[in-house]
Order: sequence, then structure tokens, then C-alpha cells
Amino acid sequence: MICYVCGDRHKRKAFFTVIINLKQASNRLMMSVNRQQQQEITNYLAGFISEHKKNKIEEILNKRTRYLTVAFENVYQSHNASAALRSCECFGIQDAHIIEKNNSFKPNSDCLQGSAKWLTIKKHPHTDPDNLENCIRSLRDGGYHIAATTLREGSIPIQGLFLEKKTALFFGTEKEGLSEEVHRAADTLVQIPMRGFTQSFNLSVGVALCLYELTKRLSHLKEHRGLSSEEKDTLRLEWYTRTVHHGDLLIKKYLDTQQV
Repeated sequence: MICYVCGDRHKRKAFFTVIINLKQASNRLMMSVNRQQQQEITNYLAGFISEHKKNKIEEILNKRTRYLTVAFENVYQSHNASAALRSCECFGIQDAHIIEKNNSFKPNSDCLQGSAKWLTIKKHPHTDPDNLENCIRSLRDGGYHIAATTLREGSIPIQGLFLEKKTALFFGTEKEGLSEEVHRAADTLVQIPMRGFTQSFNLSVGVALCLYELTKRLSHLKEHRGLSSEEKDTLRLEWYTRTVHHGDLLIKKYLDTQQV
């Protein structure tokens, strides 16, 4: 599929803002009700969704993982970054981190193809001077092994990356690559083996190649690497809310009638 770059910057920004607002509304909902009430709301919304769509959501939930996550540092080409996020969704990666530095992330709705609403996108804005450090710390606290994609000496082929721990795969810009800070913080340096004169891939292509390799291997592991039951319940409600037309308003109406 050819990705045509949307020329309307305001349209791209508005699209992504809608997605972020929906996610923020969902997060506020999660904080205001207990798990039993979440289940009741999920059952209520299920009445507005076709059996085919509900079955598809269950199928995708069973394939989703947080065992792998992806972090993008200082990306600025909106079509490449947006296509990379679409690759994350296609390969079942739930969480993606956007670390802004000199460049603000500007999504491209044409390249995202609606994938953003199914992802948990954690944005680390450039207004936080310690955003990179805080992102890496939060990932380590979550038990993640930090793997930096690079062509530097000492990097190993992506096929050699062990998956005995949860892994966060870092990608930088196509021109400069990852910063020195990420290289120093990384537990492992990895690369995609290349056989041509051109020693670089388009960002979205590189992400897709890495995720294809890692998710393929992940699927062959005996241990379960999917979402927990609680994570599935939370995402199911979020996805139902975004699937149903005016889902947030329906939830508000339901809560009003239940006096929650």
C-alpha cells in the first residue's frame, strides 16, 4: 500500500487530538469506577456492537502484547513515524513511546490509517527537559531490557536479541540515529543486517523488520507473553468506547442512570 502524505497539517493535528482526548476520557473513566462497574459498562456497550466486531476485538486482545514495546526518539518525519506506529499496531504491540527533543511529533492520519486509536501511545513532551531519562527509568522500573537500534560497533543482529526479559526497542531518526544518552543507557545494541551499499532503512521499514522478527520468535515461546485478564478488561472497554458512535456520551448516560 502506498502512503500518501496528507498536506493538511491542521487536519493531522486535529485527528490526533481527537484520539488523545478519547484516551484521556477513557483514563478518567477507569479512575472513577471499580472493576465490577467497568464490566457492567462494557456489557452495556456490547449491546451496540455487532457480534463480528466483538469477536474481532477478542481475537486481537488475545494476540496483543506488552512484553515488547517501542520507543521513538526525536522523530520528525510525520509520514515515517506514523507508518511506524501503524506497524506496531499490525504486529500486536500495545504500547509505543514518543520522546520529543528538538522535534515535536506531528502524526499523519493517512499513514496511521486509524491505528492510533487501538494503541496506548505514551508521549514524553519536549517541555520536560528530563523526558528521555524519565522514559528510560519508567521502562526499567517496569522490568524492561533496553535495546537500541544502531549501526555502531558492538551491535548484534536483531536475530540474536534474547527475549528472556521484556524488551523496549529504541529507534532514532534516519539521519542522526539515536542519541548518545540512549546508547549509554542501552543494555544491548542491535542492528538489522544489510547486504547493500546503502546502510540504512526507512524508519517505518526498520521498525516493521524488527517487529516481524521479534514477534515471530515471541509467538513460539512456551511461556505466555500476552496481556493479563485485567489488562484485557481495561482495553476491551477502551476499544468498545471508541468503536461505538458517541461511546463516551453513552457511558455518561449509563452512569447517570446508575447514579455512579
